[in-house]
Amino acid sequence: MLVDDLIELTDYISKRFGKEKVILIGHSYGTYLGAKAAYKAPDKYEAYIGIGQVSNMQESEIDNLNYTISEAKKAGNTEDVKYLEGIAEKIYKGEAAAPRGYVGKYGGATRLINMSDGEILLSREYNLLDFIRYNNGVAKTQAQLVKEVFDKPLPKIATKLDLPFYFVMGKYDAMTSSNAAKKYFDRIEADQKEFISFDKSAHYPHFEEKDKFYNWMCETFLK
Repeated sequence: MLVDDLIELTDYISKRFGKEKVILIGHSYGTYLGAKAAYKAPDKYEAYIGIGQVSNMQESEIDNLNYTISEAKKAGNTEDVKYLEGIAEKIYKGEAAAPRGYVGKYGGATRLINMSDGEILLSREYNLLDFIRYNNGVAKTQAQLVKEVFDKPLPKIATKLDLPFYFVMGKYDAMTSSNAAKKYFDRIEADQKEFISFDKSAHYPHFEEKDKFYNWMCETFLK
């Protein structure tokens, strides 16, 4: 249903701006929907760009856990290491995700910028009630959406893309593993594809290295 909504939104945007095709960019969970939309309706898009691309969720979460444990050990935080190792079995079985609080603590979410949900309150476009609604929405939907990504991994769905596509990944991403994304990238059949690594970033390369991302977009699509 969400993918159909995305395709319908694409039609609206194309008509609104008088474009036959548009560039589809997804980030994080948005790449799960974006890749499926690109697979289902490639004729509607000039290209697909996955930033922090979702791949095999179970494999990615194992990578994320191992990264976080390694960083916790380097920092000498034995209590964190003990906790993370204690939940490792569930993650290896695909029953849980690496805890995002710990991932963020050890630089697997951002490295060059600071981000928090509370920053929404600094925007003139949102107010306190919007912030409350946002968090309530996340709490009610996240578990169900994450379960779908575990149960229906993209490598079993979008195996061939009939349009140019690009994966933009931060080297230190421990939210959506760059290593797992590269394995998925290598498996996808396509006439044109490119894997772009941002070596100073984690999960938000388009914000963390925004000048590099802007230049890459211009060089790729404004020829």
